[in-house]
This record gives sequence, C-alpha cells and structure tokens, in this order.
Amino acid sequence: MAIDPITLSVIQSGLQQVCDEMDLSFSRAAFSPVIAEANDRSDGIYSATDGSLIAQGSQGLPVFVGTMQFSTATLIEMIRDGRAAAPKPGDIYIVNDPYLGGTHLMDVRFAMPVWRDGEIFCWLSNTGHWPDTGGAVPGGFSASATAVEQEGLRLPPVRLFKQGEMDAEIYAIICSNIRVADQRIGDVKAQAAALYVGEARLGRLLDRYGDATVREAIAELRARAARQMRASVARIPHGTYTAQAFVDSDGVVNRPLEIRLSVTSDDTGLVFDFSGSSPPCTGPMNSVWATTQSSVYLAMRHIFPEVPISAGAFEPLRILRPEGTFLDARYPRPVSGCAAEVSQRIAEAVFAALVGPLPDVVTAAPAGSSGNFALGGEVPEEGRSYVMYQISGGGYGGYAGGDGISNGCSTIGISKSPPVEIMEQQFPILYHRYALHEGSGGAGRHRGGFGLDYEVELLRGTARASFVMDHGRFGPQGALGGEDGGVNRVVVTQGGHSFVPEHLSKAQDIALSAGDRVHVRTPGGGGYGPASERDPALVAEDVRLGRYDAETAKRLFG
Repeated sequence: MAIDPITLSVIQSGLQQVCDEMDLSFSRAAFSPVIAEANDRSDGIYSATDGSLIAQGSQGLPVFVGTMQFSTATLIEMIRDGRAAAPKPGDIYIVNDPYLGGTHLMDVRFAMPVWRDGEIFCWLSNTGHWPDTGGAVPGGFSASATAVEQEGLRLPPVRLFKQGEMDAEIYAIICSNIRVADQRIGDVKAQAAALYVGEARLGRLLDRYGDATVREAIAELRARAARQMRASVARIPHGTYTAQAFVDSDGVVNRPLEIRLSVTSDDTGLVFDFSGSSPPCTGPMNSVWATTQSSVYLAMRHIFPEVPISAGAFEPLRILRPEGTFLDARYPRPVSGCAAEVSQRIAEAVFAALVGPLPDVVTAAPAGSSGNFALGGEVPEEGRSYVMYQISGGGYGGYAGGDGISNGCSTIGISKSPPVEIMEQQFPILYHRYALHEGSGGAGRHRGGFGLDYEVELLRGTARASFVMDHGRFGPQGALGGEDGGVNRVVVTQGGHSFVPEHLSKAQDIALSAGDRVHVRTPGGGGYGPASERDPALVAEDVRLGRYDAETAKRLFG
C-alpha cells in the first residue's frame, strides 16, 4: 500500500527538521566564530547502504550536498572492505581526507551510524570548518602549497568517539599537529553534540511512524525528487551548450586556469563534460572529484531551488569524470582552494552555459569567491596565540527580474562574514572600513550587486597573513550582453609601504606587525542584458546613492 500524501509530507518535514536542529545545535555550541557566527558547517542524513543523501539542513552549505554523500559512501565501503573499523553504538568517525569524498583539509567531517534493533538504519554526518588543521601557514590556506602535506593534517576515517567516549589518544595526535589546539575542544564537542541531537530527534520520528513507514517515505521522496528534476531540465531544448570560466592562477604559476564546459540536454537529462579544462596545477587550486560533482549539483540547486533536496535530484544529472584535468585532483595534489574558490568557478561555468536556454531562470555570474583571509599570530602581553579566519561576501549577478543582491554570501553556501564586533573582541584587530565596494556591480539592463570593501589593522603583536581568493584577474561574467562585475582587489600595507600581491588574489605568509593593514574589496556581480537598456531613473538613483560616480555611470550606461 502506497504511503498517503499527508504522512509523506509530514515525514519529509520531520527529516528536514532533524537536519535543521543539528545545524542550529552545532552553531550555538561551537567556539570558533567561523562556525558559531559565520555558520560554515552543514548536517545531513544519509543512506545506510550506499551513503546517498536523504536530507540536509536548509541552513547548511550547499557545496557539502554532494561531498558528504560521497564521504559517507566511501566510509561505508571502507568498513565493508575492512579498511576502517566496524562501528558500534555511540561511535563517531572523524575524517578530512580530501581524496575520500572531501573538500579541503579544514572541512572536518564527523559521521555516526543510527542504530535500530541492532542494525544501522542510516548515517548522520556533519562538516565544520576548523580554523586550523596544521600545515605551512595558519589557517591552512597555503597559496603556494605544492603538496597536500603542506596544507595540514590529513585524517582517514577513524573513530574519535567510541561508544560515546572520546578517544583521548587520537585527540592528542590531532592536537599535536594543529595550532591553538586548546580552543578545538569546544568545536569538537559541538560537532559531536549536533549528531547526538540528530540521533534523538530522528529516533522520535521513527518511534512515531515506524521504521518501515519512514523507509518507504524516504524511497518515495527520492523518486519524486528525480521526477521533479527531470521535469525541470526538460525545459532546456535538446542540444549542447558551452561555456568557459577562469581561475586567476594556482598561486604558484602566475597564469590562468581554464574550465571548459559543455552541457548536453537529451531525453535522459543533462550531461556535463569538463574535458579540455586545464591539466592538474602545481598550486592549491586543484579540485577533488567529489567537490567537482558537488559544484555542479549546487549550481543546479541555484537554478531549480524548488526541487526537494535528496539523492534523487541528482539522478538526471550525469557528470563525466574529467580525468587529466585540475578538476579531478589525485594525491598528492594540493587542494585548499577547491571548495571555496574552484567550486564557484565550476558553478559559474554552469550558469554561463545555461543562461541562454533558461534566460528567465539563470542569473549572470555572482562574485564567486569566499574571500578566504587567514591571520595567525601571537599577543605576547596576553600570552596567547590565535588563528583568525575571515570570509566575505560579494555581489550577485543581475537577472531577468532585477538587479543582483549586494554583499550576498558566496555561491557555495549560506556562510556570512562574522560580525565586526565579534572579530574585534576575539582577535587583536580593528576594522577601519566595512562598506560596499562601490562601482563593482557589472553594468547591464539589470546591474550586478556590489561587493564588500573592508580594511583591517593589526593592533598588537605580530601575525602572518594568507589569502586564497579569486576573480582578481577576471571579473564575474556578465550575461546576455551584460558587462562583467568588478574584480577582487587586495592591498597590504606593511611598515607604511603598500603593495598588491603578485598573484592579485592569492598570497601566503605575509609578515604583519602592529599598525599594518590589509584592504580587501570583493568582486561585484555580472550585469544582465545590455547596459544601454537600463532605465535612466535607476542609473540616476545609483549615482545619487554614490554607488557609481557620474562619470563612471555615463561611461557604463551611456
């Protein structure tokens, strides 16, 4: 007997609520501002048999949609093969190996089986961005790394919690290899607590409706998501659509990396082919296979947000493995830029390919950078060390219905910049400026949104700054005749002398002393449609508000 629609809807909402509550628990209990304030984390429920996605929190990072599915599947496979220890009730695995379905080393994943009558019903998993996992530079964003070992500690799946108790020996190994280790215990316990909350809430749902009914609902929800995605992509006329996107450089070799994409629409769905993209690079802008796939999934989620999120939504999307390119990184290629930057170039290529056949749905390119800025230092008079991680937003692309949002979160997630007050309280810094990056919105019938403009000063002690950003050489792409958005700009003032990093958006280990400053202006979104078609009244309003000066507005809009 088929499950009735009302029960199906209630169970769907219940599964979503379990994930949302895990997200909230994780953020509210974490110590690090990047999790507690910026929400750089995600939680989900995954199949016991193959790790496929059942549900994910609505406030979790979209880029983790695919990666946690792949990492859970890899863990299940390793347990079956005897390469990872078999679980017992209360066990929680920790893993951050990028090549085992991950992203970069700072995204640390926990996974816990949910037991019912002696069998695993499903897996709960979450990811949190740790401020540091060791490596050559504080924060892990080593812009000139040439091997993954230079980026930090790489963990295979091991049981950090065994039958509910943390393994002190494994935790000691982790703490011996990372900076500010004394501050990690708060994040570790928050991450584990979120899974325990999920286990309790999911148990109530199962007790109420029964395991068999919930299993039936999960299968039906997956089938419906697949049908909805097929119906959505069927709106794209059959044919092949191509696009390109560029990464500024890999941080070591100062030349662009090309993403070359063709998307073919046919009766089965969409086929994504990245063959012809640049070969594996020397620096850290390689993308592991799991992140490359997840980047396509998140792009399609942006285009068709009404499709419920589960593994079924990915079934009509076939991604050909781009072997021999920097989008299929193999050990020991460095990958710190894959999740935060390369993933957004992949999504940009998807948007650029599909805006033609779907002009009323797809936007011009957004800022497409997480603005990764890591600062690690010491305050001798206070006897403490710290690692600060700053992420920042940018402009969204214009679209058929209007202008892009200004200072929106990055394409890959819902993470936001931590409040200035929190950052100044936690770290010896002072923000001198925090405003819109005026003039950065790409011109168009509907202009792009504006990026962020901030300047921060080191007040005490010494520190080392590192950046892994992008769009410093090329601005976010305009669409259908719109202009590209403004580029990312970084200026460092060191001992009274200001300079721009050689790789524009990437640098590492810049020594800072008290009084030195870092000035960052993030990209604006691309414009949509010809700028000459913009309503003059809207141009005048932008000039009145100081978003463009009069001369620039005349040059851009005519």
